[in-house]
Amino acid sequence: MYPELITRPDIKIFLPPIGGLTIYIWGDPNTIPDEDIELTCRVHDECNGSDVFGSDICTCRPYLTHAIEECIRTAQKGGAGVVIYYRKEGRSLGEVTKYLVYNTRKRQEGGDSAEQYFSCTEQVAGVQDTRFQALMPDPLHFIGVTKIHNFISMSDMKYNAIVNSGIKIENRIEIPQELVPDDAQVEITAKVFHGYNAGKAYQGIDAAALKTTKGREYVYEKK
Repeated sequence: MYPELITRPDIKIFLPPIGGLTIYIWGDPNTIPDEDIELTCRVHDECNGSDVFGSDICTCRPYLTHAIEECIRTAQKGGAGVVIYYRKEGRSLGEVTKYLVYNTRKRQEGGDSAEQYFSCTEQVAGVQDTRFQALMPDPLHFIGVTKIHNFISMSDMKYNAIVNSGIKIENRIEIPQELVPDDAQVEITAKVFHGYNAGKAYQGIDAAALKTTKGREYVYEKK
């Protein structure tokens, strides 16, 4: 989708055309700036394959669903819930590039594995990620957020960007293990091993798990 990533090695900084965002709020928006009233929040980067088409190769759809449930639960208790849906498809690499990465993961020798999770993205795109998280907290400031009581995310990149912008985060909430699809164990294992905030649910992920965690086998039948 963005051939400049491969064809223009002279470009030192590449800013892909990132689209807009949508803010969803449950509960009374007027409570959002009040640090004494509970606020649950997820900042979610678009995943068309999972969010729309229900792919089970990643945790995006179940994590988003879990966040919406938690936002509603907080609103029912008198607080507020916020989900910001950013158009940053495929780590801002684009939808086509992301599906090329998925194909590489499934078709590589040995199949889809946690050990090769990040390197497959680099093989296709030349980089792991082109999201610019430093500007990501701006919409949170726009709606008056100064403290998030429940942050529904395991990403250190997102957490650090929000905290460094001056917003306090009290609790970081990982996706429950039972919501992770079998094929998405590759993703969650690789991310936790490489530094994602795991919480108690994923403390058993180590180098051995990284080597042994495999995705569903891709079967190609010649006709």
